[in-house]
Amino acid sequence: QVQLVESGGGLVQAGGSLRLSCAASGRSLSNYNMGWFRQAPGKEREFVAALSRSGSITYSADSLKGRITQARDNGKNTAYLHMDSLKPEDTAVYSCAAEPGIPGPRLMSPLEYTYWGQGTQVTVSS
Repeated sequence: QVQLVESGGGLVQAGGSLRLSCAASGRSLSNYNMGWFRQAPGKEREFVAALSRSGSITYSADSLKGRITQARDNGKNTAYLHMDSLKPEDTAVYSCAAEPGIPGPRLMSPLEYTYWGQGTQVTVSS
């Protein structure tokens, strides 16, 4: 199994930036495709971004395109999600997830992921 722990969330003003980290332990992150999801109060979990094992395939939500950058450092066993130009509607709990299969559009579905972190709160003030 792989354990995931997110960090980097916090309170930021609209227009600001944050970098979320997802640190893995137990197994090498290089074996997994990574996904990021978010959930705001009273709303369903929403896809944010996904990155294949190799880093060559990426997906991102339309509402966030142009504002996010994904990265992974397999040496540090950590994945990153950098978000710019944050808006109040980006306020949510952000979670990372991992799964070992073949990358593809299915990575945009939370149902495809086996391992999840506990989430980190991102709050964007107006």
